[in-house]
Amino acid sequence: MDAVPEPHTGWTFLTNHARVLATIADNPDVRIRHIAAHCLLTERAVQKIISELERDGYLSHKREGRTNTYRIEPGKLLRHPAEAGLPVAALIGLLVQDQAQRDTASERLRATRSPIQVESSPVRTESA
Repeated sequence: MDAVPEPHTGWTFLTNHARVLATIADNPDVRIRHIAAHCLLTERAVQKIISELERDGYLSHKREGRTNTYRIEPGKLLRHPAEAGLPVAALIGLLVQDQAQRDTASERLRATRSPIQVESSPVRTESA
């Protein structure tokens, strides 16, 4: 049995729902176990997220033997008023990239990073 991932503290840019959806977009035949491992969630949490996404019409699935094949509804609009009119396909397009592209992008980012140098300036104090 897989170990439960350590809990994350603090905030992140993406919700677990977005992570699960992006993982499914990468592979519509992916197993819940693999989604959980990729997103660092428990299988139970992934099942709940998939259920919520299906309930709200963002996702559907078809059972094929022992495998589920998921289908994302690309035209479904995002829920938050700040993204009014933006379809889920736009979000998925930003999140889903081929692994080779991710590796290349990471390598380029590492190559452009240089140590931050902070110039020291004397601290001024006013005497009374």
